[in-house]
Amino acid sequence: MKRTAILTMLTFASFAFAQYQQQPAAPSQSTQPGATQQGPAQAAQPQGKRPPQAKTQPEFDAYKAAVANTSDPAALEKAADDFAAKYPDSELRVLLYENAMRAYQSANNADKMMDMGRKVLKLDPDMPEALEGVAQVLAERTRETDLDKDQRLDEATKLAQHALETIDNVAVPPGTTQDKVDAYKGFLRSNAYYVLGTVNYNREKFADAENNFRKSMEAYPQQPDPLAVLRLALSLDKQNKYPEALKFANQAVDLTQDSTTLGRLARNERDRLIQLTGGTVPAPSTKPPASAQNPSTPKN
Repeated sequence: MKRTAILTMLTFASFAFAQYQQQPAAPSQSTQPGATQQGPAQAAQPQGKRPPQAKTQPEFDAYKAAVANTSDPAALEKAADDFAAKYPDSELRVLLYENAMRAYQSANNADKMMDMGRKVLKLDPDMPEALEGVAQVLAERTRETDLDKDQRLDEATKLAQHALETIDNVAVPPGTTQDKVDAYKGFLRSNAYYVLGTVNYNREKFADAENNFRKSMEAYPQQPDPLAVLRLALSLDKQNKYPEALKFANQAVDLTQDSTTLGRLARNERDRLIQLTGGTVPAPSTKPPASAQNPSTPKN
């Protein structure tokens, strides 16, 4: 699957959790209209819809206990279900299911990721992360032989487009700096365009795929997604734009390790394009992969 939760996203999510810890919503001044206008720091607060809040202290305490199950996606899902059963009207349910969605994404469990995303969207149909999570699974896991291929790809397109419409109104916890907000929104836009590009590619609309993969990379240039880069190279390749395709294939190689599936795909594409453009394919590397030299090095 595509890149999972990155530092920017996790940092943004932790800001939201810190806000709830410090300001649990209860019948107090913090929930009254205009309460967020107090003090000069609040005046510069980035705009967006209000983050979910607890109505009572026991509800908030139960939320903190549920969200503590961060090491196990299944435990997070069960905690979210238990919390939703006990507090069926709580605004915080959506956060717990979103956390479970991220956890399943990190575990590369696409089916459960999509299940959690759909639960989020039942509670809030305008949550861009969930819109993109479900759309991503539909775009990546739909096969040519699927009888409902067109319906699945149509839904992925609709969800990704709606995500782009909702990003500017994403909930922003008080105290979040504008640079973090901008980075998070850029990451979300990058994901949405990636999904649209993947749908285009699966439908063999390679010029449209090229356009959307470029937009994906431009939306979050500080951390290029190697899969989006490789698929841009493939989209260009399909249009016989071999020299430019080679440029992005080389970039995909630079972003991956040759010991990974994505790394091998990138190197195969690079070698194919080198041959098509009259170059010499480099000899296989004899250097041990980075993961073998340093077991703590994460794989792409």
